[in-house]
Amino acid sequence: MRLSDRKRVLVTGGAGFLGSHLCERLLEEGADVLCVDNFYSGSKDNVAHLLSHPHFELMRHDVTFPLYVEVDEIYNLACPASPIHYQRDPVQTTKTSVHGAINLLGLAKRTGARILQASTSEVYGDPEVHPQTEDYWGHVNPIGTRACYDEGKRAAETLFFDYHRQHGVEIKVARIFNTYGPRMHPNDGRVVSNFIVQALRGEAITVYGDGTQTRSFCYVDDLIDGLMALMASPAEVTGPINLGNPNEVTIGELAEEITAMVGSASTVRYEPLPGDDPKQRQPDVTLAKSTLGWEPKVKREDGLRLTVAYFRDRMA
Repeated sequence: MRLSDRKRVLVTGGAGFLGSHLCERLLEEGADVLCVDNFYSGSKDNVAHLLSHPHFELMRHDVTFPLYVEVDEIYNLACPASPIHYQRDPVQTTKTSVHGAINLLGLAKRTGARILQASTSEVYGDPEVHPQTEDYWGHVNPIGTRACYDEGKRAAETLFFDYHRQHGVEIKVARIFNTYGPRMHPNDGRVVSNFIVQALRGEAITVYGDGTQTRSFCYVDDLIDGLMALMASPAEVTGPINLGNPNEVTIGELAEEITAMVGSASTVRYEPLPGDDPKQRQPDVTLAKSTLGWEPKVKREDGLRLTVAYFRDRMA
């Protein structure tokens, strides 16, 4: 018999950008949180303010190896999410997605824990359907430089649904679209952090391609709300469910917004578009609205102001 009714929650990749915000929110909700990270792309700085919390524990561990703990819920966020990080060691990226999923699903099977997979909009590849709905199978290059991440996440989804069908594991699969906010890594190569850092330094803003490609940006607080709503949903709600902000913007427009907000005189420098870079990305969140009662609330202007303030303070 358990001595406490406090929910025991494991967050892998918990010292990363999204993971640290999730750990923080779970603690606010009264959970016991075990944060696991190998610090490949995550940082202790992201969770340093939580280390003194009596119900927070930090463990250095690589999910490609089995983990033996007792938990009630598992959020699997372990995997570098920016191209700079996941392409540095592509074999390890694939292992993290695939071996990590196998190990954590095995843990969920043994403990009876409910498990959520942080999947990605990248499973849609360079989409031929716009906006992207969950029933779209995607348009992915399986041998390109992004495949270690794209196909790794697709394989993880396969494993989640096979463990659900074969072993009755309670699964949740969230397909996360571009998310931004405080604690983004300043050198992770993602467009929002890149533009803000370059603008604050007065450097030229690097735009890949002609700037007409689109993205849809979700503020981190909204995304965490969505993940927790999905985890708390009835067992029959497995997903996959898109979580993101459907407000689409071109990369060129985003560069203009950020330079104006920072008050920077930065010019734009155009570089060749990386291989297999998607030209459009916009989530259809109809399913999240109808199933979870979730939709993003933070306007891009407000979220960007908070993110600029974070980087301005960090770079001071």
